Amino acid sequence: MPEVTQLSSSTNLNQLSTTELAQALASRLSITEKDWHRLKSNRQARAAEQAAAALVFLLKEQPEEALLRFQQASGWLERSISAPPCPTHGHRKP
Repeated sequence: MPEVTQLSSSTNLNQLSTTELAQALASRLSITEKDWHRLKSNRQARAAEQAAAALVFLLKEQPEEALLRFQQASGWLERSISAPPCPTHGHRKP
């Protein structure tokens, strides 16, 4: 995930760069560990998270990373990808 700029509620949006605004959006749309199980298969949430990350990479002139994230977002929307199973469930420790 790209580096995220934290914004205070009093920040004037006109004072922020386009990249900072994109980072704030990526932060807002990022699925937190707390919400992972609830949203891991939510196609809208997953696509939004990936698209926002892609925008940050694009603005930071990292087109290869941006393209990967846009492809992930597209995959969620067209249902060609699904959430993998949780790695902590269903496995016994030796």
